[in-house]
Amino acid sequence: MREIAFRQALREALQEEMRRDDKVFLIGEEVAEYNGAYKVSQGLLDEFGEKRVIDTPISELGFAAIGVGAAQNGLRPVVEFMTWNFANLALDQILNTASKMLAMSGGQVGCPIVFRGPSGSAGQLGAQHSTAYESYYANIPGLKLVSVSNPYDAKGLLKSAIRDDDPVVFMESEVMYGDTGEVPEEEYLIPIGKADIKRAGKDVTIVSYNKMMKVALGAAEELAKDGVEAEVIDLRTIRPLDWQTIMESVKKTNRLVIVEEQWPMCSVSSEIAYRIQKEAFDYLDAPVRRITSADAPMHYAPNLVKAYLPSIERTVKIVKDVMYAEK
Repeated sequence: MREIAFRQALREALQEEMRRDDKVFLIGEEVAEYNGAYKVSQGLLDEFGEKRVIDTPISELGFAAIGVGAAQNGLRPVVEFMTWNFANLALDQILNTASKMLAMSGGQVGCPIVFRGPSGSAGQLGAQHSTAYESYYANIPGLKLVSVSNPYDAKGLLKSAIRDDDPVVFMESEVMYGDTGEVPEEEYLIPIGKADIKRAGKDVTIVSYNKMMKVALGAAEELAKDGVEAEVIDLRTIRPLDWQTIMESVKKTNRLVIVEEQWPMCSVSSEIAYRIQKEAFDYLDAPVRRITSADAPMHYAPNLVKAYLPSIERTVKIVKDVMYAEK
């Protein structure tokens, strides 16, 4: 094992898959000459050339369409969005073509493509650059959706996404590209659709994904000081969702708290809460609770950013509520 940055883990995944399969190519804004907006693609142009690492104009709809067309004709594109906030412009290609083509063609035309880039807020970037999009794309049949929280998962799941025959939406975070973590020297894959228990516990289950895993794990550390052993689950994949891992944990802890960056209405936590009360109601000793972002656009002011996002303090309070513990 060695300690590497999040961006390096993604870069290694791209390098390994591009070396393994010459049908894989990368396309997006500034991915080539500039080495990527977040330096994920640094050095790829030098190794693979301009036919496989392709700079595009600022036209998300246009280059997403090129990727979709290439995928339908036998290639395996990786389409990078500078942020998923900009991918709104490409939604027609993702929703109306990539996700539906296999069904519309009676199984004759697939679309093995990866759409990747950072989702959610990255500090003081204003409302138009701060939306978390997991629940939007998880609502689309025909897509798979991965949202990662650390270098190890990022590399293993991106490699699996590139090899997958279905369109995969792959979400990262701008504020995590410099994070470091242990990644094996040898090649490895992580299966899409499998959650991971990051911290074992017996008193309460905390479920999260992407950068909100920092909040979930931080809350677990604080709770441990008070003798509360929280089991923390990283979903990693939002669609398909690993219900079984969540339910088995709830059967053990009898309590569930979900932490996510989505707006509360029609969020990932809404779906989890429904499924757990339906399938594991008899195991619950308290209502399912969640911590989401505020039900409003995220503004620029730092005090409003802090008030908007989930926090360790809010998570600890909610867990103590479901534990019926004194505050």
